[in-house]
Amino acid sequence: MRLVPVRKLQEGMRIGKKIYSDEGVILLADGVELTATLIRRLIELDIGYIYIEDGLTEGIHIPEMLQEETRRNALQNIRKNFQRLSETSKMTKGYFHLGKDFSKVMESILSDVSSQEESMILLMDMNTADQYLYKHSLNVCVYTLVLGIANGYTEEQLMVLGLGALLHDIGKTQIPQRVLVKPQKLTDEEFRMIQAHTDIGYKILKDEPNIPLLAAHCAFQHHERLNGSGYPRGIQGNDIHEYAQWVALADSYDAMTSHRVYRPAMLPHQAVEVLYAGSGTLYEQTKLELFRDRVVIYPPGLTVKLSTGETGVVSRIHRSTPHRPVIRIFGDAEGQTLHTPYEMDLARSLSVIITEVDAADAQPISLEH
Repeated sequence: MRLVPVRKLQEGMRIGKKIYSDEGVILLADGVELTATLIRRLIELDIGYIYIEDGLTEGIHIPEMLQEETRRNALQNIRKNFQRLSETSKMTKGYFHLGKDFSKVMESILSDVSSQEESMILLMDMNTADQYLYKHSLNVCVYTLVLGIANGYTEEQLMVLGLGALLHDIGKTQIPQRVLVKPQKLTDEEFRMIQAHTDIGYKILKDEPNIPLLAAHCAFQHHERLNGSGYPRGIQGNDIHEYAQWVALADSYDAMTSHRVYRPAMLPHQAVEVLYAGSGTLYEQTKLELFRDRVVIYPPGLTVKLSTGETGVVSRIHRSTPHRPVIRIFGDAEGQTLHTPYEMDLARSLSVIITEVDAADAQPISLEH
């Protein structure tokens, strides 16, 4: 499979990985041949990238962080509760039984993430349509749990951290949709409305039965920054709870790597560079270092160019050295397609580096060419 921007899709390409609705329901199955109508629909759904089947990338496996059933149940629960909450006043108390619903969801998510031999942060839901808020909530939860496991938290701590991550943006259910999806620059008043979601989220969660107070503080503090430049209170350093600091990292990363109405998605290596620009000022350096060691910045299926001039697709990731993947080389330094592709392991070929990253050249590659 190969990762391709939707804007570069062509008729005749075949979908390599299922495309889901915001409820986790399959919209397009793998193997479906793309038509002009389907491509236009994918663009309308604001999906940034999809995986396609490709002759030279046959056998490249794209790992999943969650089982399909876990993913579907989680998205359905998020959608149900968030929509219900958006239809009523934030002052309503004890109405949704959020703790009961989301504790069950969290158990399944934590079980899936913990079952992986060494959890890594892989791109999630680039191929999911519609509501950003729902899939963003799930993505941030999974990414935060990977970081929490790597940091050595107990299962009890991970449940609290995961709930805080899953519900960190629940306050946005009280923000007008027109503001959340506005493609133009926000006015000062609209920006203040967006900022209010942290305080609203805290007020929704703090008195909910079975929602730990620390989870509510994740909603309250996930936009605070070490140097005091964040909101809502502008607190600094250790005054920001460590759980909220983990959620802040995952939240920023997923926001950058997700397609939005006002900008296209960044690729992982670009998002990591932006995060590192805030090392020691916005984000704690030790947390960033752990994040760097767990994030897959060159995901399987990504087209890359090497310092040798050769072109290929990331075929496998080393858990111990995720920044030095195995590349399936299909193009030589002169730009000619090889009749027999071969694999280069960057963990062994230490003098070779990735110099360019391109989600795809858009043209289907065939062994016959």
